[in-house]
Amino acid sequence: LLMVLNEINMNKIYLSILFVFSVVLSFGQNTKSPKMTAETENVKVTYGQPSKKGRVIFGDLVPYGEVWRTGANEATEITFTKDVVISGKTIKAGTYTLFTIPQKNTWTIILNSELKQWGSYGYSKIKAKNVLSVEVNVETIKEQEKLTYSFTNNSKGTTLNIMWDNVKVSLPIQF
Repeated sequence: LLMVLNEINMNKIYLSILFVFSVVLSFGQNTKSPKMTAETENVKVTYGQPSKKGRVIFGDLVPYGEVWRTGANEATEITFTKDVVISGKTIKAGTYTLFTIPQKNTWTIILNSELKQWGSYGYSKIKAKNVLSVEVNVETIKEQEKLTYSFTNNSKGTTLNIMWDNVKVSLPIQF
């Protein structure tokens, strides 16, 4: 009987340790911004979605004039299921890393063929793999807490919208 009681107590101890360990692990996993997907016919964007949390975003958290991963955690990726035309340039079907260089009135949107980048820290080493660099205008919008990508479809294709804080930039994509 003592052996059975000892075994039951040991099982309780093991379960308690397992419970505490899983709680500790779950706290660590929640520190990342959630991974989000925005998609429409022929285009899909995968990005980490940061929140504003009362911070000054553009010109501070995201400095003007510097390459940004355009999301949180891993660099944002955009996938085209067929060839598209952006700003007069044909972009082959495939997946690309999407970087931006925010400025107060314009942003440069960059597509790069090097995938699986963490942030934009190694951008200077992969800059030669850019397949597109196009400047777009900034539009002022109602404040938005979370970085959001969306699409607006039209007769020629779609427009990729990137919105956060009080900023929106749009990139026309033709099919």
